[in-house]
This record gives sequence, C-alpha cells and structure tokens, in this order.
Amino acid sequence: MEPDDGTVPLDDTFAEVVEFHGRMYQKYALTNETYFSPVDERETARLEQMHRIFNQVFDNRLIFPPVASPRRVLDLGCGGGDWASAVAEELPRASVLGIDASPHMLPEDPPDNLELQVDDLNARFTFQSDRYDIAHSQMVAGGIHATRWESYIRDIFRVLKPDGWCQMVEIYFNAQSDNGRLTRDHALSKWSSNYLQGVQPYKNPRAPLQIANWMRNAGFTEVESKLLVLPMPSRPSNWTSNGGHHPKFAAYDRMPIEEFEILVEDASAEANDPSFKIRVHRKETEKPSEVMSEVADAVPWVAQPLLEMTTT
Repeated sequence: MEPDDGTVPLDDTFAEVVEFHGRMYQKYALTNETYFSPVDERETARLEQMHRIFNQVFDNRLIFPPVASPRRVLDLGCGGGDWASAVAEELPRASVLGIDASPHMLPEDPPDNLELQVDDLNARFTFQSDRYDIAHSQMVAGGIHATRWESYIRDIFRVLKPDGWCQMVEIYFNAQSDNGRLTRDHALSKWSSNYLQGVQPYKNPRAPLQIANWMRNAGFTEVESKLLVLPMPSRPSNWTSNGGHHPKFAAYDRMPIEEFEILVEDASAEANDPSFKIRVHRKETEKPSEVMSEVADAVPWVAQPLLEMTTT
C-alpha cells in the first residue's frame, strides 16, 4: 500500500521511554503533557480487552454508519491497532490508516491494507481535504489537550469526503448515583473526584459531555442519542494499584502514595457491586451531501457513546 500523505521517518524522540513504579511511559508524551498512561505490554493487553468489550457492547459492529464499500478509513488514536486491524481484515479492499503518538503498542505484523503512522493528534492534521470515507476516534480524551478539542473535530471535518462519516466513542469517568446509594463517602466517589481534578488543566474530563455541542457548532445536524445501561466492570484478578496513570495525571501530588493506593483498592472493590451500572450514550448524526465550504469540507456522522457510572 502506498504511504499516505505526510509520511516521514520516525522521530527518535517518540521511541524514548521512562519507567515509574514498574511501568513504562513514553517520554515524549510526558514532556509534552500529551498522554499519561503506560505504553507497555500490560497496557497493550488492557486496550485489547477494551476493544473486545466494545465489540460486545456494539453487537460486533465495527462501523456504525451505513457505508457499503469505504475506500479509505482513518483511525485516530489507534492505540494497539485493534480496531484498525479488525476493520482492515473485514474490509480487505479498503485502505486503513491508523495514527497514534506512541509506536510502542502498534502491531508488528498488521494486515497488508493497514498503514500505521506515529503522530501527535494535538497537532493540526496534514492530510489533504476530502480524503477519507470514515474517520474513527475512540477513547482519545486522555491524549487530547483541553484546548484542542474543537479544532480536533474541525480537522476531522476537513479530511472527510463529502458524504463521509465519523464515529466517536468516549467515557465520562464520573461516579454518580440515581438512587442516592452512592454517597460522597464512598471510595468510588472519592476516586472519581480525585481523577476529575487530577486531569486538569492538561485534559478536559468533561469533554465527552460537550462533544455533541461542538459538533453542532461545526455544522452537525439531527444528533440522535441512544442509551445502554451496563454493569460496572469488575476488578481483574491480576490488578495492581500501581497500574494506572503517571502521577502527573493522578492524585499522587495531593495525597501520600500509600493512601492513594488504598483509595484505588477500595474503589475497585466497590465497583464490583452489581447494583452499580454504567450508562452508554450514543449520539449519531449524518453529514448532508452538500456543505458550504466556509463551514467545513465535510460534516460527518458520529456515534458518540458516553459512559457514566451510576447505580440502580
């Protein structure tokens, strides 16, 4: 497959890593405050598991919009390349491009019709306009700067073809309760509060709640919302409390690490309660066939599930 626009040799700075608490992090991501999660084998396995869970949630549908034979597919923030690889195998005649800031988790032997590039999504896109039939953006909130979101969505608009489509998936990590059973004294509530405070000002933890408005402002119309209620994910048997974000992105700077680990342990135990649920919101909208050029070159469709923690 011919290299896509903007391909250059990999900058060595993207490959450098640092170790903290037995986990490997990308030095570039930490220095540029881009991404604060690990980039090691354990993280690769976690992303693969998340991909399988989303497949189950969405009835094994990789692509939501009714596109029969897309020629070019763009996966933004492809992580371990699970979604991009699956789409490439499902659509052997399509050219799939996966973009991620970290080269460490990308598959070594991708399908022939899948190209993988390393780039920071916080930089403006260099792809030509009107190029892609589908753009996919899933779980990128941890890597998008708080000030980048609106221009990020505008960039997606620009690179999509007229009649092109986009789908987005994000989680709102906020522990809530519909019936009052989950109180502020619960460890799960305390963890949620610390997380929402800890990610700022680097990231916007409430971006999933604002994406629909940003899309409408960019020209999206008729956004449709759907709701799925799922059990809270239980703690895996091999879970360890130091397996999360780098301290710059967590609550380590506001409490002793021992206290923080106890909080995460207790919150994880509470998450095993079957009465705690997550709400999946999916918002969908279709791009009109003709769009005024001053608005955007492409106004895509989006499927944007939001996951909120709640109880029943």
